[in-house]
Amino acid sequence: MAILEFGINLGMKNLIEIKYYSSDSTLDPDLRAGFLSALESFVTEVFGDDINVISLASFKLVCYCEMITLPNEDAIDNKQPLLSYAIIEKGTDATIVKEQLNQIISYFLNRYSLNDIFSKKPRYFREFEIRINEVLGDLRLKTEDRFRSIF
Repeated sequence: MAILEFGINLGMKNLIEIKYYSSDSTLDPDLRAGFLSALESFVTEVFGDDINVISLASFKLVCYCEMITLPNEDAIDNKQPLLSYAIIEKGTDATIVKEQLNQIISYFLNRYSLNDIFSKKPRYFREFEIRINEVLGDLRLKTEDRFRSIF
């Protein structure tokens, strides 16, 4: 039960990507951001709802999204989804992970100005990974890794 990967996207742009456990296949972070942005738009437009948990055979994708607008811009035309996501093992409690994603987005919005979020490159946000790791705590460790840290 662990978080395998965590990320924050602004629309189709990846801002932060942390891989806690490597997988056989690697996916371009911007391609994933584009997919999640399109999925968020589709779910919002068609169902009037937000993405919550997408369940796959071996994993779950947990998402939390807030719509943000660049200051001094037309609010209707320039809204972008600020989406945090976690790819988790099937047995991990998605409700707890969703709460952590919500908390991380709150900290992220308090730490960085909207101008920075919209204009800076992903390397600008790397130092925030420390805060993410603090919030996620043991959730980013598989069970066997938790036991190893005790002994």
